[in-house]
Amino acid sequence: MKETIQLSLLRCVLTAGALAMAIQANGTEEAHVHGLMHINVAIDKQVLTIQLESPLDSLLGFENKPKTTTQRLAVDAMSKQMNDGAALFKPSIAAQCKLTKATVESAVFQATAPAGDKEEPHADLDASYEFTCAQPDKLTSVEVGLFQAFPRLQKIEVQVAGPKKQSKTSLSRPANTVKLKS
Repeated sequence: MKETIQLSLLRCVLTAGALAMAIQANGTEEAHVHGLMHINVAIDKQVLTIQLESPLDSLLGFENKPKTTTQRLAVDAMSKQMNDGAALFKPSIAAQCKLTKATVESAVFQATAPAGDKEEPHADLDASYEFTCAQPDKLTSVEVGLFQAFPRLQKIEVQVAGPKKQSKTSLSRPANTVKLKS
């Protein structure tokens, strides 16, 4: 019964986190802050899920669709980095986690906007990563490589939801580790 309640709570937190990220992406909730990224971390049995939302300026230095060759190359490089979740997030080695799914979305990846659409002046990037862990009881932390990958990024707001812990923390350079267990 207790495990069922905890799983229900975890699902609610994940749903609320996804909804909050969707609202932020539409610009109707929190202010769009350059240099700041939001991450939600959830642990459910053997699955570690990491969702993030960031202004493109924090990753690229611009937020419009690429207009120059240099900007197109920057978007391509960012896309490659963001799709490599195993390089960006390193769960505790003892937990034996493997990246099983990565999804990265942003308007900057679309070649052209549909006719009549205005380009969003403050575009974001949303991403989701799923890891399967062979030893989830040994999952104590996640090392975050985002500061090294994206020098413009200054602060990461992190929310964690797991079977035994819910918490909120902030990472600022040079800190790069999210503690999952006390």
